[in-house]
Amino acid sequence: MQRLIIALLASVVFAAPVSAQEKPNLVTIVTSPEPQTQLMAMVLTMQAAAQGASPHILLCGPGGDIALKEAPVSATSGQPPKGMSPQGLMQTIREKAGATVEVCAIYLPGKGLDPSALLDGITVAKPPEMAGRLIAPGTTVLSF
Repeated sequence: MQRLIIALLASVVFAAPVSAQEKPNLVTIVTSPEPQTQLMAMVLTMQAAAQGASPHILLCGPGGDIALKEAPVSATSGQPPKGMSPQGLMQTIREKAGATVEVCAIYLPGKGLDPSALLDGITVAKPPEMAGRLIAPGTTVLSF
């Protein structure tokens, strides 16, 4: 019994520093055309990053429109209560929280566009890598 207690204590003592150093992974997937939903996805992603998460944003379908240089007005217009836009907050998360932002692999071909249509720093997701990110242990996936 004493050996069991010592083994358990040792595992907690030695495991704690490793867990404390690892950042939880967060993948936020945005497909919604609604600017309020898009913005809330960005707000929650930003808050998670502020609390230590390592954010990754995947934009698909109408959600991908916020990654465009020539984005629809709904993606660039400020929303109440603070006047933030989905695109603006997404860019802030990318720049300040180090988030990777990608569009789905089929988004640009589906719109008849190429990668030059995307904002600087935003790329096209590679399905095998994205799938691996989604199923990685300890990853939280938010879908909007």
